[in-house]
Amino acid sequence: MNTPKIFVLLAGLAVFATACNSGDEISEKKAALQEKKNELQALKSEIESLENEIAAADPSFGKEVRETQLVTTLPVKQETFEHYVEVSGDVQSEKNITISAESMGTVEQVAVSEGQQVNRGQLLVSVNADVLRNNISEVKTQLELATAVYERQKNLWDQKIGTEVQFLQTKSNKEALENRLSMMQSQLAQAQARAPFAGTIEEVMVRVGEAASPGAPLVRLVSLQDMYIKADVSENLVGAFKKGDKVEIFFPSVNKTYESTIKAVGQVINPNNRTFTLEARLPNDSELLRPNLLAVLKVKDFEEENALVVPTHLIQHDRKGSYVYVVEEKDGVKQVSKKHVETGLSYNNETLVTSGLQASDVLVNEGFRQVSEGVAVKIAQESVAAN
Repeated sequence: MNTPKIFVLLAGLAVFATACNSGDEISEKKAALQEKKNELQALKSEIESLENEIAAADPSFGKEVRETQLVTTLPVKQETFEHYVEVSGDVQSEKNITISAESMGTVEQVAVSEGQQVNRGQLLVSVNADVLRNNISEVKTQLELATAVYERQKNLWDQKIGTEVQFLQTKSNKEALENRLSMMQSQLAQAQARAPFAGTIEEVMVRVGEAASPGAPLVRLVSLQDMYIKADVSENLVGAFKKGDKVEIFFPSVNKTYESTIKAVGQVINPNNRTFTLEARLPNDSELLRPNLLAVLKVKDFEEENALVVPTHLIQHDRKGSYVYVVEEKDGVKQVSKKHVETGLSYNNETLVTSGLQASDVLVNEGFRQVSEGVAVKIAQESVAAN
């Protein structure tokens, strides 16, 4: 038998057994810890219950024992409570377009380059249209002759010479050539792509000599005017916003914040992601904003006047629900009372209380975790009411 191999095998088994024992010990310790926590919670409840019973039967107990608790207080705020949501969006431009070819031919001139500023009506790209130009020249010659014949025939007709049919034929021939020339000139204009507005050439997509066909992209033109933010908002917020509402827009990349208003609220839910669109206006004077720049919109979705508001961290929970500790005076002694409350929305570390409190209530602030119901307290510092 190979003795070294046996030692290696035994060592491996020992390590495995040690790991198993270690895992079992951790599980046992976790279970024991949870059991002790449960016992502590039950013990605290028993202590609180006994203290309340003794204090009710012996007022001196409350004065002697419970005056040792030192706390600070905070009044319940009665103010306008506002709740905001933050949604992500990006910068869009109403003048961010791709200019496409309108006629077929070979690109004979690219008059701009990427990054160039252009004016409205400036030539961008032209497509070869020599055949069309020759046809236009021919039609112009024919039109000159048709116009001369028409004028002579009109003079004769004015003198009652000739027939009306001859006059109408020359007139019709002239007008047909005029219409044909106008149509061909429109076709010639389509061979030249011009800027529909002033802006910057973002991308040039063709080169001289390449073939162009109707609909083929030529250049992308962008203007930083008339920009806006577009964001997708969860359908859970349908009805929370309306056109004209104020919105705060923050751009993380440039660390800039702007105040704006909602310009449009989408009326259709996107079935793919269950959202609707929200659009907000942007100023035209910022050189830092660019299309597709990430933005965070902060929009108010709830407001209630004369609402009762408490700091969120003072709200605790038991089996009956949420509660806070308040200070009330009984028989000349300031004591702690537990008040169960119904809460609403929370924002900026404050929570709306819908029931269970009054504006005159005073909350236990510092020391709220060390007190229990019925405990007599000393007030270390009275907070000034903010009502």
